[in-house]
Amino acid sequence: MTEPNSSTLQQSGPDDPRSHRGTTLPTAAEPRGRTTIADGVVEKIAGIAARETPGIHALGGGFTRTMGAMRDRVPGGQPSAGRGVKVEVGEKQTAIDLQVVVEYGVSISDVAADVRDNVITAVERMTGLEVVEVNIAVNDVHLPDEDVPETTEGRVQ
Repeated sequence: MTEPNSSTLQQSGPDDPRSHRGTTLPTAAEPRGRTTIADGVVEKIAGIAARETPGIHALGGGFTRTMGAMRDRVPGGQPSAGRGVKVEVGEKQTAIDLQVVVEYGVSISDVAADVRDNVITAVERMTGLEVVEVNIAVNDVHLPDEDVPETTEGRVQ
């Protein structure tokens, strides 16, 4: 004799409004599986949201940006969206640390508030995680003349 398996789907009765489907679906109280979100996913989302904020020139500290620039020059290398972002991800919450470089002339406190709002909105909307804090460290100010390459003559002509 075989015993009924408790993992089989329940059959619906004639009074069940879902009886036309043939079988009933598990109720909301029953677990249907688990979703985990990797730290790297939250890092990318936060990095992209921070870079989209007006007044932000780059993310990462000086050494991080230097190593990233070298990595970007390697054939096949791609810029990292999570550069300058550190996260801690739990089951329902996350905390985010950002290292940013702001443009010269902008209000750092206003840009930090805008970055915080953008990051929280993007991460919560895309992951469903509650963002408990976004810590922002301003590591540098980008000056407008820093993008102009220097024109120096070489020793050999």
